[in-house]
Amino acid sequence: MTRILIVEDEAGLRQGLEINLRHENYETVTAGDGEEAIRLFHSESPDLVLLDLMLPKKSGFEVLDHIRKVSKIPVILLTARGQETDKVRGLRGGADDYVTKPFGAEELLARVRATLRRTETGPVRAGSVVRGDVVIDVDRHRVTRGADELRLTPKEFDLLVFFAQHPGRVLTHRTILKAIWGPNAVDQPEHLRVLVASLRRKLEPDPAQPRYILTEPWVGYRFADE
Repeated sequence: MTRILIVEDEAGLRQGLEINLRHENYETVTAGDGEEAIRLFHSESPDLVLLDLMLPKKSGFEVLDHIRKVSKIPVILLTARGQETDKVRGLRGGADDYVTKPFGAEELLARVRATLRRTETGPVRAGSVVRGDVVIDVDRHRVTRGADELRLTPKEFDLLVFFAQHPGRVLTHRTILKAIWGPNAVDQPEHLRVLVASLRRKLEPDPAQPRYILTEPWVGYRFADE
């Protein structure tokens, strides 16, 4: 049974999330603060984490950073309306998705299902992909550019693999969003802008003049074939 760790300091919302997820046959574990979240993450081995950003003892960002240092487990952030900078920071930190409060049960469940499906299937393929001096070892989840190893988040890695598997092809925003986040994300271009900018900072020798990930104005992106 899929186990979900709910990290939320508001008791009423935490209980509501637990009831709705258990109704859908998910097993749940709950934490009310950041320190408890980290402890339960290690002891309970969840399959997905729902993570509020505003937490006592340790913030959601600290919890996310801790998780990403040791695991690729999917994380969905619970964010307050209007906190765009928090959403961007969370996505850059390796979160897979976010839900803005207040949210409906069906919206949350749909995002949980979509995120778990992407984790099970994933957009990547086995083997290695070589593009110029960039080598992507899909099996080992390792990327090098020349002699340098790049430390990518799971979503950055998925995006790079998707680009590299379609060299020279113009990929529309909707195509990329659907491939990386699923069909429910096709109208959320902010996800893609943040991820591309973050990946360019790590991949490109000069992010201001990208060599690999090229922008096609008003359409999408193209990965240079060589």
